[in-house]
Amino acid sequence: MRSRGVLQVDTEVTVPFFDIDSMDVVWHGHYVKYLEIARCALLDRIGHNYAQMKAAGYAWPVIDLQLRYARAARFGQRLVVRADLVEWQNRLKIHYLVSDAASGERLTRASTVQVAVRLADGVMQLVSPAVLVNAVEACISDCISGDHP
Repeated sequence: MRSRGVLQVDTEVTVPFFDIDSMDVVWHGHYVKYLEIARCALLDRIGHNYAQMKAAGYAWPVIDLQLRYARAARFGQRLVVRADLVEWQNRLKIHYLVSDAASGERLTRASTVQVAVRLADGVMQLVSPAVLVNAVEACISDCISGDHP
């Protein structure tokens, strides 16, 4: 079992018809979209989303993606996608758990790694920019003090 990250969000997704394949299950590539929805919710919670990253002068491309499918999701199924922030000082590493909203059954586990790339010159950064680190640490502090759910 993976340990929980320092910050988490749960996002509910209902599988739309256009995400299923000829076998009546979610096509494997659509899970990446569900991860992105949860990652955006996590970044919003931190207070440093993609628009703010760009405004700060950085892009954050995904450089690694791992997925492990345990059970297929189906049309109309309500899913909970949990995103857990596990690293942020040198890169963004997020673990995900996709589960059935009704039963809690695990369907998929995943992780992504993103690195900061300075927009001005395209140079990958070896440490996360201070603006992200400060946002994460402020969010953690707010959670500990009870100022942020």
